[in-house]
Amino acid sequence: MIRVAIILCAFLTAASTAFAQHYPNKPIRMIVAVPPGGPADTLARLVGPRLSEALGQTVVIDNRPGANGIIAYEMAAHSASDGYTFVLVAAGVAINPSLYRNVPYDPIKDFAPITLGITVPNILVVHPSVAAASVRELIALAKARPEQIAFASAGNGTSGHLALELFRQSSGIKVVHVPFKGGGPALTNVIAGQVQALFSIALAATPQVKAGKVRALAITSASRSPVAPDLPTIAESGFPGFEVIGWFGWLAPAKTPREIVNRLNREIVRILNMSEVHDRLLSLATIPVGNTSGQFAGFIRAERDKWAKVIRAADIKLE
Repeated sequence: MIRVAIILCAFLTAASTAFAQHYPNKPIRMIVAVPPGGPADTLARLVGPRLSEALGQTVVIDNRPGANGIIAYEMAAHSASDGYTFVLVAAGVAINPSLYRNVPYDPIKDFAPITLGITVPNILVVHPSVAAASVRELIALAKARPEQIAFASAGNGTSGHLALELFRQSSGIKVVHVPFKGGGPALTNVIAGQVQALFSIALAATPQVKAGKVRALAITSASRSPVAPDLPTIAESGFPGFEVIGWFGWLAPAKTPREIVNRLNREIVRILNMSEVHDRLLSLATIPVGNTSGQFAGFIRAERDKWAKVIRAADIKLE
C-alpha cells in the first residue's frame, strides 16, 4: 500500500512538472478587484504587458470591482488551479472575513500567494484650524475635548477607518467617526472644515498638504517613507508598532502547481524592480515590494489576525 502511494505521488509530481514545463500555452487572465483607474489598476497595467512579453502569452486584465473585492476574490478562488487565472487583491482580502458574515472564500486556504506588489501608506491630516502640529498635540486636544473632534473616512471598514480604530484603541481618545462614500468626499470635507481629521491615502493627501489646505501630522507606515521622508511615523510619535498600510498583491487559486507560482513570482518581482516600473509606482505615492510566496503568505496571515482583533474590539460589522 505504501509502495502504491509512493508511486502515485511520484506520478503526480512528474505530471505537475510536465504541465508546468509547457506553461503557458494560452492567454492568462489577471482578475483585478478594483475599477479602472487608481494605483491598483495602474499596477496591473504596468505589470500585465511586461508579464505577457516574459511569458509569451497575452495577459488579459479583467476588472471585477464590487463588494469590497469579494466578487473578484470568490471568482478567483473558484477558478481552475492551472495558472491561467490569478487575481490582484487588496488588503480587504484578508480583512473581509472579520467584517462580513459568510464571506465565500478563505484568504488562507483558497489561495496560493504569489507576491506582494505595493504598499500604500496613509497620512494623518487635519484641517489647518485644528490646534495641533503633532500627533501628541492632537491626542492631548482630543482628550481635552472628548467626542468633539470628528474624523472622516472613505467608508466603514476602509483602510482609513481601520487606521482610526487602531489609533483610538492605542491612544485612548474618544472622537467621532464620520464615514463618507469614498476618499475624495472625505478629504473634501476636511478641506472645507466640516470634519477635523482624516487618515487619507498618501496619493490624495500629498497635493493638499503642499497646497496648505490640510496639515500633515504623521504617516502610518512602520518607518519613514520615501513618499514623505520628512514626515514622522505614528510609531515614533509614541506608539511603537503602530502600522497601517493599504496593500496590493497577487494570489493564484489554491493547488496551482508550485512551479507555476514560482515562475509567476520570479517574473512579477523582476518587473517590479524595473526602474521605469519602480519609479512610476513611487510617483503614485506607493511603495513597490516584490517578495517571496512564503513571505507574502506570512504577511497575509499577520494582517488577518491583526485586523480581526481591532475589528472585534471596535465591534465593526458590515452587511
